[in-house]
Formats: sequence, C-alpha cells, structure tokens
Amino acid sequence: MKAFLQSQPVLLLAAAAAGALSVAGFAPMAAFPVPILALCVLQLLWGTTTPRAAFLAGFVFGAALFGVGASWVYISLHDFGAMPAPLAAIGTVAYCAILSLYSAGAGWCYSRLHPGKPAWALLGFPSLWTLFEWWRGWMFTGVPWLALGYSQVDSPLGGFAPVLGVYGVSFAIALCAALLVAMINRPGRGRIAAGMALVFIFGLGHFFKQVEWTTPVGLPLKVSLLQGNIPQDLKFQANRYATTLALYKRMIDASDGRLIVLPETAIPRFLEDVDPRYLDVIARSAADRGADILLGVPVRAPGGQYFNSVVSLGASPIQRYDKAHLVPFGEFVPYGFHWIVNTVAIPMADFSLGIDHPKPIELAGQRVAPNICWEDAFGEEIIRQLPEATLLVNVSNVAWFGDSLAPSQHLQISRMRAIETGRTMLRATNTGMTAIVDPHGEVVARLPQFVEGILSGEAQGYSGATPYVRWGNPPTVVACFALLAALLLYRRRTLRAAEESR
Repeated sequence: MKAFLQSQPVLLLAAAAAGALSVAGFAPMAAFPVPILALCVLQLLWGTTTPRAAFLAGFVFGAALFGVGASWVYISLHDFGAMPAPLAAIGTVAYCAILSLYSAGAGWCYSRLHPGKPAWALLGFPSLWTLFEWWRGWMFTGVPWLALGYSQVDSPLGGFAPVLGVYGVSFAIALCAALLVAMINRPGRGRIAAGMALVFIFGLGHFFKQVEWTTPVGLPLKVSLLQGNIPQDLKFQANRYATTLALYKRMIDASDGRLIVLPETAIPRFLEDVDPRYLDVIARSAADRGADILLGVPVRAPGGQYFNSVVSLGASPIQRYDKAHLVPFGEFVPYGFHWIVNTVAIPMADFSLGIDHPKPIELAGQRVAPNICWEDAFGEEIIRQLPEATLLVNVSNVAWFGDSLAPSQHLQISRMRAIETGRTMLRATNTGMTAIVDPHGEVVARLPQFVEGILSGEAQGYSGATPYVRWGNPPTVVACFALLAALLLYRRRTLRAAEESR
C-alpha cells in the first residue's frame, strides 16, 4: 500500500480526486462526511512520501478544491467583468494556485516533521491543517472561502462552532480524519480506541448543538427582505436607473415589516446624487408605519473618498455603516495592480475602508450589526459588534457570480456566522440567496434565486455571548501552536534519548 501511494502519478491523482470531491461537502450538495474522507486520503498520502512530494500533493489537493469550488471567479471576471477570456482564465488559475500554497505548506510541514508516531498523526495533522487554513483567512486581507469547517453546518461537528468558531470545526474535521486513518493503520485495541474517540467527538459536537448559548430579547420582529433580481449587466446602465428606483419604491410600499432591508448597492448611484425627494418619499412611507429601511447605497465623503455602505431611513434617526473589509480587485486595488482593474468593467473599484470597530445600528427596537457582501466570511470581524448587537444583517449582490456555486456557498457561510454568534442572520441579496437564518443555522425562510420578491417573516433578537463571541479565534490558534510545540519537544527528547543510549 505504501509503495503504491508513493508512485507520483498515483499520489497526484489521489490528491486531485480528494480535493475535487471535497467540494461536495459544501453547499449546495452539503454532503458533510465527504471532506472528512478527503482529509483522510490526504493524510495517508502525506504520511507515505517525502516532504517535496507532500508539498506537491497538498498543492494539487488545493488546486482541485478551489478549481472546482471557486470556478465562479472566472464567471465574475469574464461574464460580468468583461475581462478577455484568456486573461480571466489566467486570473482564475493564479487565484487557485495562490490559495493552494497553504495546503501545500501544511503537507510539507507534516511530512518533514512527522516521525511516524501516533501522536503526530492524531494531533500534528489537525493542528497543521487548521493553522494553515487560519493563515489563509487573514494573509493579504484573507480568503477564508471554502474553509472546511463551513461544510459542517448540518453535521454534529457544527456544534463546535459557537465554542471555537469555524476553525475549531476544521480542527475537528481533521482530527476525525486522523482517527479514521488510525482505524485503518492500527489493529486491535488501537483501532477500537480510535473508533471510540471518533464517536466521542461526534457526540460532544451533538451535545454542544443542544445548548442554548444566547437568550431571546424582546418580541419577534416583523421583517421584509427585498430581492430586486436586477441582472448585473443592466444594474449600472444609466437608462435602467429610473426603473430601479421605481422597483424598490414599489417593493418598499408593499412591505409590511418593521425592518425593511434592501441588497448591497441597491441604488446604483452615490447617495448624494439620488434625488432627495425620492429618499424623502420612501423614508416617509416607512416612518408612517413605524418601520425602518436599511438601504444599500454607495456614499461619497468629503475629500474624494467613497464607501460601500448601508444607510437607514424611516422611523429611527438616520444611521450609516461603511464596509470595512473590501474585496481585493473588486472594491480596492492593491498597490501596483491598477493595470489589472483596467482590463475589467467593475464600477467603483476603489472604495475606502470603513472603521474597524463599528457600533450596532439602532433600528426597529433592535441593535443591528450590518455586514456587506463577503464581510460575513470573517467570523472574528463579525463578533466585533457583539455581544451588543441583537441581530445580524448581511446585504449582498451575488449577481456577479451568476448561476454558480457561490450564492449557495455564501448562504452556508452566513449560517455558520449565525451558529457562532447565537444570533439570527437576515440576508437581503439582489438575485439570491435571500434568507432568514435562526441562531442554530437553520434556514427558516428563503426566496428562490433569480426572482423578484419580498421575503416576509419574523426575526427574534438575542442577547448574550457564546464562547466564540467572547474569545474569537485565539483559543483554537494557541491550542494548535501548543500541540505542535509539545510534539516537537517530545520528538527532540526522544531523539536525544536514542542518541544517548547508543
């Protein structure tokens, strides 16, 4: 078996298959056991080869994972960004290749440090996988998309999310994979012990899922989430502007919620350039019913800065939230890369950053923590407004990704944020997935994709703090570093003792 796996073509084929198949663990398929099995294969490959080959296997695994799971990057660049097909293909390949370096680095470290001891297989593997995944989530502004923990929102392992966050769930996945490998490699009592540990981990996750980490505050709030379904290629056309304003006015007038949420950049023009009479009309329409509107609109500030923002109108005082974590190349241009942006048709591609620690917005009797687009992919940033906030609201425009895997994956990410924080998450999107998600990550209601509609329902506010809200990612990260340090110290002492006995 070991000799078979050491064959480079077999190693690369197995790594590619495991990476590609692991995408089935994410939405919309959401087959949560698949990523565990995929990591099981990867650990077997890493444990039977050289550091160089393990690096290559990890790279191929990551390339397959992102090549299949994030293929929508090409759609965004070419179909809606108007980038020439060859450049869009090169950009997509480069994106996947850069992200694959993290799993490659984890493979090199595991193979380089792994001495063939059970402790390294059981603790070193999940620690390294988790640390490199966490590193990917913040390095160069971070790309946490397709972190394996997201695949477990419907699994018992998802119960670890309010305790340790998505990276704690990733650690649990990798640990389960290591235990499966131990069951394969270790006969007799070792196999029984690994099986019992596996059952215990799933049981503990299930127990955590039953815990009510937060408590309801106030009465349920009637909400209306608007989905305009405006095609991306029409959204910023000047001759479409009046139609867009009329559409959202009609939808606002038809809404019966006390909180009415519009998608990201629902009004495709700077707030200062919108007819004040239009804003007064929709604000009065809401205020007359005791309701508030949360409107996605870009805002231009003195000095030439402009922000991707949400602004409140209606019964409560006017308030604003500015997006603080921008999308590289889509919303800001890294130094030296303006030439890339010149090849795509992305309006307003150089926003300014909002403040890092905003305060919740007081609306409809709730303290609302807004986040815009992919900001909800960063759990440690979402908790900056907690535990003060009682309700989470995400506004997005996923029309950039067409009919791809991205909208379903984004909803899955929002569900993880709801579980981590013990809060209801409201999502208002342009083309889907507009949804109400409860604090257990369950989708209470959702609109179909690519339809115009109003999602009406109730949202309960919550108070209190989960362990993850209190501590964030540091406990998981520190624990992984501590485990690796302990393993390295033990290895050093073992080698020294072996040398002295000679």
